[in-house]
Amino acid sequence: MSQDLKDKAIAYLRHLENREWADAQAMCSEKATVWHNDGKGDGTIQENVAGMEAQIDPIESMRYDITRQISQPGEVLQQHVVNVVMKDGGAFRVDAAVYFRFEDGLITRIEEYACLPSNG
Repeated sequence: MSQDLKDKAIAYLRHLENREWADAQAMCSEKATVWHNDGKGDGTIQENVAGMEAQIDPIESMRYDITRQISQPGEVLQQHVVNVVMKDGGAFRVDAAVYFRFEDGLITRIEEYACLPSNG
């Protein structure tokens, strides 16, 4: 079961990489909440996906490279690096730790702790 949740967390990120917004959102409960360490508090999964979609145009590619995952029933904690290449040739990376909570196989909570981007 824990490997299944780890795989689901990765699948969610792969949908984001591939700009499969509806598929990513379908992996989440309609009432899923998302929190980032940006001081803005909780948001909805719909707001989070819409925000990513709105910012994606200047990005050529984005890849989540998983560093480690730890799971227990209903939860996955992982570290990853987001490697981004811009259409103008620029590149950067963001180191992050993300917590996923699952209920009935769906993501119900995402908490993302990310640092400022650094040159890739």
